[in-house]
Amino acid sequence: MSTSGKKKKVIVSSGNKKSKTKTISTTKKKIKPTVSRKNRVPAQQTAMIYGKSNFKWMFIGIAFIAVGMFLMSGGSMPSPDVWDENLIYNHRRITLAPIIILIGLGIEFYAIFK
Repeated sequence: MSTSGKKKKVIVSSGNKKSKTKTISTTKKKIKPTVSRKNRVPAQQTAMIYGKSNFKWMFIGIAFIAVGMFLMSGGSMPSPDVWDENLIYNHRRITLAPIIILIGLGIEFYAIFK
């Protein structure tokens, strides 16, 4: 058998005494890509929907909402036996805190739709 060349002879034998000879090519075929590299469309970069100023306004709105929640929260009664309406129903919890929360929500809407 000669191994110099592009084709190689292989003897295939089965259980029978007859042997068959096959010729197998040892060269590798080049496979062409389906899309050439020159014709590829470059990936487009997507722009962000919100810019730096939008995020700044969003954080300001979140800060207003957090301050309003803090103002609305409260402590406990000094004595569990005494109910003091002035501690629960004062101006800060009933009026000021909800107004600040609504201002924060307004800032959030502005930041989103700006």
